[in-house]
Parts: sequence; structure tokens; C-alpha cells
Amino acid sequence: MSAPAGWYPDPHHPTQGRYWDGTAWTDAVHQPGQPYPATPALKAPAGADGNTGWVWLIIALQVLPLVMFLFVPWGSMFDVDPRDPYASSTASMSVLLSPFYWLALLFGWVGYGLSAFFAYRDHRELLGRGIPKPFHWAFAFIGAAVYTIGRSVVVTRRTGRGRAPMWATIGVIVLSFVVAGVITAQMFTGMASLFEQIGTR
Repeated sequence: MSAPAGWYPDPHHPTQGRYWDGTAWTDAVHQPGQPYPATPALKAPAGADGNTGWVWLIIALQVLPLVMFLFVPWGSMFDVDPRDPYASSTASMSVLLSPFYWLALLFGWVGYGLSAFFAYRDHRELLGRGIPKPFHWAFAFIGAAVYTIGRSVVVTRRTGRGRAPMWATIGVIVLSFVVAGVITAQMFTGMASLFEQIGTR
């Protein structure tokens, strides 16, 4: 475990203090009897790459359930015969009998667990690349988008680049609204068809 960031005796000049950023010694020094200088900004070593494969796996896991939901026959919930009192319950089962519905749920739950694991691996890899204090992996338990966006902000501050995962996550969020719109349109189309049948009888 590394010592937390802070001022420590300089290992080369014990009479002065030197700032440790959590992973390496910085150029900031402190002379005894003088006020401490401003804490230097946490920066990664020059050329440190904050782009890992783990963060892209987290983003990909969020897309899979959305794709599966597109293939669920949502409109079939309203394919009923208005004269049959049991038709509505049978029609609503058509969604639950769709394998895509259950695949979407499976990918959602498995993706939630894997996202936390991948976030942990991503965090460890960022530390290994010398990026100080990356966004904590446990934020993935709140949501994958929380981790990927927060992580991108911190990596960008440390390295000067690394916004691509954030924009990809925002793209996934937009895609989720598009999928919700498609599902809603299918359901309203099915409802309109049912009302039309009722009106002609």
C-alpha cells in the first residue's frame, strides 16, 4: 500500500519536506519554519495513457440489454380478441415468453456485477500506469455511467486527455432514450390497433 498524499521528510534532504502525491515524489519542497506552499495539482507522469480496455468493456455491457429489448414484441401485449375475457392475460404473457426479454434481464444483472469487477481492474491498471488517485472503482455499484463519467473527468485532469469514455457513455444514455421511445411507439401502436378493433364491434 502506498502512503497517502501529503508532506513528508525529503528522503534525500531530511532537513526539508517534500510532497508525496500518493505514487511518487514531486518537485514541491518545504523549508522548516516557512509556510507550506500550495499543494501541487495531482498529475500523471508525462505520456501516461488513461485509456484501458476495461472501461470500454464496462460501456459495452450497458449496450447489450438495450439491444435485446429492441427485439421484444412489446406491441403483442395488445393483440387480443376483445370478446375473449382471458385474451388480455394471454397476450401479456407474450412479452414474458420472449427469450429476448429474459436475455435483456440476464445481461442487465450480469453486466451490473461485471461492471463493478471491470471497474476494479480498471482502477488498478490506472494506478499501475502512474495516474494518481483515479476515480474509485466502487462508484460502479451506483451505476456504470457514474463510474465511467467520473473516471473520465479525473483521468482528464491527471493526464490532459481521456474524455472518450465519457462521450461514449453519454451516447449510451442517448441510445437508452431512443430504445425507450421505440418501445413506447410499439406499445401505442398495439393499443391503437386494439381500440380500433373495439370500436368496430
